[in-house]
Amino acid sequence: MFKGSMVAIITPFNSDGSVNEDKFRELVEFQIENGTDVIVPCGTTGESATLNYEEHDLVIRACIDQVNGRVPVVAGTGSNSTAEATELSRHAKEMGADGLLLVSPYYNKPSQEGLYQHYRTIAEEVALPQILYNVPGRTGMNMLPGTTIRLAEIDNIVAIKEASGDVTQASEIISKAGDKIDVLSGDDFLTLPLMACGAKGIISVTANIMPKEVKAMVTAIEENRWDDARAMHLKMLDIHNAMFIESNPVPVKTAVSLLGKCEPTIRQPLCDLQPASLETLKTVMQGYGLL
Repeated sequence: MFKGSMVAIITPFNSDGSVNEDKFRELVEFQIENGTDVIVPCGTTGESATLNYEEHDLVIRACIDQVNGRVPVVAGTGSNSTAEATELSRHAKEMGADGLLLVSPYYNKPSQEGLYQHYRTIAEEVALPQILYNVPGRTGMNMLPGTTIRLAEIDNIVAIKEASGDVTQASEIISKAGDKIDVLSGDDFLTLPLMACGAKGIISVTANIMPKEVKAMVTAIEENRWDDARAMHLKMLDIHNAMFIESNPVPVKTAVSLLGKCEPTIRQPLCDLQPASLETLKTVMQGYGLL
């Protein structure tokens, strides 16, 4: 249902920390112009953890309005409170989102049964296609393949963004439930290996600054041009790694600002990219002809 090159789009702020809707709309347009298949606002790359309810709705509404039906919009509505995630998801549905991205509850560290119940509740309460999001490095717990396979039996749970970094784990889901749930890469540097195993695309950080290149690699894989895809994968490794020299989304938002597309403003407790990291980022971007 949702496949190809998808961007976990950043949320640009003004220098005073407020949401810059005009710049956000320009970023959405930049993505569509460069072939991105799906826009994902208010994911963790969009600093959803520091957006209040009104801002969350503002960003999703602006995205849906700017896209105007040209590509699907999958709204990030996850939370570590099931009730809150359900409410955010209802709002996204009312505004016209095509699907939901639901990060696993962070900090709570629920059991596998708790995870199952969390996602089942949201799926039952909100009739939209839903993408699970497993990112143990940020949530403190790993959703095991068995839990994902159980959740795949629920009709409107259609995909999982797998950011465990474990190709074996993703492969197990594809092997045992690939006819019921799509796997999407949650790590840019694993897009090619995961798609080689049967994943359907990437929800990308790097696409914020190189959407055309991410789309080109995904297209090459879809067209079975493996030599081309492998060359592009290897060529982009340095920029993928640069996006994580400090906590996401600090490097990618800084990179977008260096392209002149937004202010580098980050909300606390995150802070500006440190000087040494900034120089590394600039050097890498220069190597790609971005600066």
